[in-house]
Amino acid sequence: MAMPAEPPPWRRGWWAAARPSPSPNFGPRPAGVAVSLLVVHSISLPPGVYGGDAVERLFHNQLDVASDPAFTVLRGLEVSAHFFIRRSGETVQFVGVGERAWHAGRSVWRGRANCNDWSVGVELEGLEGEAFAPAQYPALARLTHALAQRYPITEVVGHEHIAPGRKGDPGAGFDWPALAAATAWPRACFAPWAA
Repeated sequence: MAMPAEPPPWRRGWWAAARPSPSPNFGPRPAGVAVSLLVVHSISLPPGVYGGDAVERLFHNQLDVASDPAFTVLRGLEVSAHFFIRRSGETVQFVGVGERAWHAGRSVWRGRANCNDWSVGVELEGLEGEAFAPAQYPALARLTHALAQRYPITEVVGHEHIAPGRKGDPGAGFDWPALAAATAWPRACFAPWAA
């Protein structure tokens, strides 16, 4: 797989290649904390339904929880991620990278808690455990390269790795070797092979 094209520039934590869709669900990062972790998630609303606007509405606190029985568990939930990569490869940005998005919840990686403080959250449009679309891997690799040029990102993990037993995304359907190949990063940078 070819290396991703040179990433476009950043402006105040917003990536020019992503469609901006600012969410109100964010807060400040702790002072002096470097962003060094990328967390991969998966989401589809309703589960297994793709292409709609429900994820964006959720991240904007505008999801009508009465519109689908699957949404009732989301009542009152205020969440976000920095980025959302649709199955087409389109990338949407909800929170500037300099801010703390609300994506990881209770989490620990390498003994360090509160991963929201020092990570970037990327949601992939997909269902936990099922295959992701081929276009999502080069889009995620391009975003990963762009982030690493601006921030000291050293590792990529799944939500399942930082909240085991509580979260299982992106799950068995996520192709970690494909992402490693697309980024051309050493396997040790990725949770499944991290030492």
